Amino acid sequence: KSAETSPLVVFENVQGCSPKCLHMLLENISGLAVDDDFTVEVIPEINVAVATFRKSVDTEEFVKKWSQNKRVKEFKVTARLLELTQSIKAENIPSSVSTDYITIYFESARNGGGPVSDVQLFPEENSAIITFCDHKGNA
Repeated sequence: KSAETSPLVVFENVQGCSPKCLHMLLENISGLAVDDDFTVEVIPEINVAVATFRKSVDTEEFVKKWSQNKRVKEFKVTARLLELTQSIKAENIPSSVSTDYITIYFESARNGGGPVSDVQLFPEENSAIITFCDHKGNA
């Protein structure tokens, strides 16, 4: 078992389950409260949702409980841990923004950041790939 598991859980095949339904299933299975203990971001374009647990939770155990739940099986929504990564993609970045600004922004503790080791700008896509010195900065 890894020393540190991801606080992020990906739910796939969510089209048949409304965001409110997903929140209630998460609360029922985890025993935690939406907004206070975890947040959920639904990404309808790719038919997934991502839960970020704010409280310390054994996410491996949660995924196991999720997959065994009768209601979850009816909805056919699967769950897996989101692997920890050191890089993120930021989108909708104005063309006037410099790599220095992006670095400083993502290193700001106020923005939940951490030490940045590299920034690659893609002006044609208005995006950037930000690589952190470790995975804790990309929360």
